[in-house]
Amino acid sequence: MTTLDDVIARSEHRSWISRVSSRQLFWVFIAAVLACLALSILTDSFATERNLFNVARNFAFVGIIAIGMTTVIASGGIDLSVGSTVVLSAMVISVTMEGGMPFLLAFPLALLSALLVGVLNGVLVAYAGMPPFVVTLGTLSAARSLAMVLSDNKMIWNFGPDHDLLIWVGGGSTLGIPHPLYVLAALALVMSLIFRWTRWGQHLLAIGSNENAAILTGIPVRRMKVSIYGVSALTAGLAGVLMAGWLGSVTTNLGQGMELTVIAAAVIGGANLAGGEGNALGAVVGALLIEVIRNSLILLGISTFWQGMFIGTFIVVAVAFDRVRHFRS
Repeated sequence: MTTLDDVIARSEHRSWISRVSSRQLFWVFIAAVLACLALSILTDSFATERNLFNVARNFAFVGIIAIGMTTVIASGGIDLSVGSTVVLSAMVISVTMEGGMPFLLAFPLALLSALLVGVLNGVLVAYAGMPPFVVTLGTLSAARSLAMVLSDNKMIWNFGPDHDLLIWVGGGSTLGIPHPLYVLAALALVMSLIFRWTRWGQHLLAIGSNENAAILTGIPVRRMKVSIYGVSALTAGLAGVLMAGWLGSVTTNLGQGMELTVIAAAVIGGANLAGGEGNALGAVVGALLIEVIRNSLILLGISTFWQGMFIGTFIVVAVAFDRVRHFRS
């Protein structure tokens, strides 16, 4: 005999399933899993240890930056300068270490250079009232130009006395897992907790949902925006340091065009371009799906020229899905 408690339990169970299945993150994760299964069947090289290692490492770089990008998009902004911030950070640590500075001093200096780009973006957007698109488009050019000045537009491949340490940090592995993936996991965990449980995370989403209402409730919107763009730049700077260690050399074209991929990962992962929505886990899953698709194009012998087409299509589909979901709600 069915009791009232059974009916309530079933209703709550159905309600939980409905909430999960309605989230864009759920379907993106399912798509990533299905893509991995399909590639494992269709190709002999996808499920190999070496290829999976490369996929994990490559998607970690995108995921790290996408977490920072998600904070900006969730606040109602955009950051087009992350690719240039990557190369600036990588160039700062490369040039300083080549000059003899130890890694433990060069690393925070590289992050500081990235943070300054983010603070500049935030100040111009929050206090000068300039559009984020225009501001970050300007710093995109300025930061890359500064990287060229620092290196005299030359490749840096000698990282001084701590050369092997930087290579180990960015290109090494522990227990068969690349170090950038550990960094991504830690960052995703910390930012998920910040988004969910801290006042900063609540204020960020409130600003993205309705900035005028956030101002009226006493939220320090201007200071928040400076910190938000600072977080975005810091994640890009962190990825730049790791990429320098992975590649073993740094050129001024590092990170070029990375903005589109990172924005795609954030949007596919559930960040709303209109603001008010986004989470760190979604950025990670979005980055994973993009890297799996990119890897599949290579393994299936499809020209790399088509990668931009797929990424652009994913952005349009993700935004369209989000619009339909909001319309129904």
